Amino acid sequence: MSTKLDSLLWVFVLLYSIAEISSKFEFTNIKCTSLDTNFADFEYCFLKSVNRTYKYMSLKVNLFKTPITKIKVNGALFKRFSGYRPFMYNVTVDACRFLKDTASNPVAGYLFNLFKKYSNMNHTCPYDNDLVLEKLPIDFVNQQATKVLPFPEGDYLLESNWIAYDINRAVVKVYGTIS
Repeated sequence: MSTKLDSLLWVFVLLYSIAEISSKFEFTNIKCTSLDTNFADFEYCFLKSVNRTYKYMSLKVNLFKTPITKIKVNGALFKRFSGYRPFMYNVTVDACRFLKDTASNPVAGYLFNLFKKYSNMNHTCPYDNDLVLEKLPIDFVNQQATKVLPFPEGDYLLESNWIAYDINRAVVKVYGTIS
């Protein structure tokens, strides 16, 4: 009887250890480009590695023509297969309308939840101050990308185009890898 119980216990331990194996997301690069420096420009845009476990992303865009009352954001996810290819999501939302009801678009809501706690972009229009994403930690993004909505291993690019008054004003490209 004891050997059956021991065998069952080992199977349980093995299954539990397999379930505990998880993916890990890491930032690899960020590129912020202003397409109209008279409208907005990036004061800073960087990744910082404080130590082996604490890494974060920060950016600040200075807005020169405020208040801004009409904004669209296009977010597209790419995965690297001999170059970056579209992968799963390419969503454009009217940001002013979306921020009134973030449950209106689940995909945009998922992408927004990746950074809203660390940003001042969490209110409805108009925007009359600089936009800041401050110290978005890799651990938070890792949780979202591997536990909340798991993605397969690989290299990814999240590209966002920020469109004000129907003119593309800025592009932010965040590169990462899931291993």
